[in-house]
Amino acid sequence: MKKCTTLIVPRRAAEEGHHAFGIDLRRRVTVEGAIDDGSAAMSRPDPTPELHVAADPPGAAAVAAAEVIALLVAAVGVRGRAGIALSGGNTPRLLYRRLVALGRGAAPWDRVTFCFGDERCVPQDHVESNAGLAWRELLLPLGVTPAQVITVPAGLASDAAQRYEALLRERFGPGVPRLDLVLLGIGTDGHVASLFPGDPIVDEKISLTHAVSAPPGHAIRQRVTLTLPVINNARAVFFLATGAEKQGAVAEAIDGVGASRSPAGRVRPDGRLAWFLDASAAATP
Repeated sequence: MKKCTTLIVPRRAAEEGHHAFGIDLRRRVTVEGAIDDGSAAMSRPDPTPELHVAADPPGAAAVAAAEVIALLVAAVGVRGRAGIALSGGNTPRLLYRRLVALGRGAAPWDRVTFCFGDERCVPQDHVESNAGLAWRELLLPLGVTPAQVITVPAGLASDAAQRYEALLRERFGPGVPRLDLVLLGIGTDGHVASLFPGDPIVDEKISLTHAVSAPPGHAIRQRVTLTLPVINNARAVFFLATGAEKQGAVAEAIDGVGASRSPAGRVRPDGRLAWFLDASAAATP
């Protein structure tokens, strides 16, 4: 089994946040440039993952929210700004609501640039839009302005991916963006963002973004995703997973079993890797 740092979070500690069990992320932030060429991400050793296990989904979201706040405060304190890629799907909804509940004053939200790990090719007011969810549940309640948010342009997936990459390069400069945080969920098949098992896009090493056709069974198949070079160049990656149906995918990703084919198992950030789980997702399948 892969070596892990495990934190079992009591319900009360989850509600009180990371200070209840003595985590101070400000000591983990290093001063680095905003970008690099991403080459180090291709050969680095596996990071030691942290496992934060709470009793239930609200508890996992509460612990993750406290860690997100601490990370953003630290990043802005060191570099004057922060960049975060938001997760798609339904997984982040509880996290977004918890961040909003902590209040606008909990973090310097006006110094944060937001982008998206992936997006479905639908209008922003569509129920399946990741950007739409983020605006409703997180960005608007926190007073984030459109100028702070890099969204995937509308249109065909291939064209949208090219334009999204251009927007990322315009904002972050040449090379691979050095995001402070990438938020991810995980599918029951081990997919992350819109990187699915067996898709050659998982092996992409140059492009920042890519058009994707999700496997049959997904409501919206045409998508745009960040690639692993961007995800793995982040200073931190936080996974949030809840529910017994995620047990197998979580165990495979963390233990490294089948890592060559599980996109989640290939997430190896140049920095911190943390999993926020409820008891059901953390149980051995």
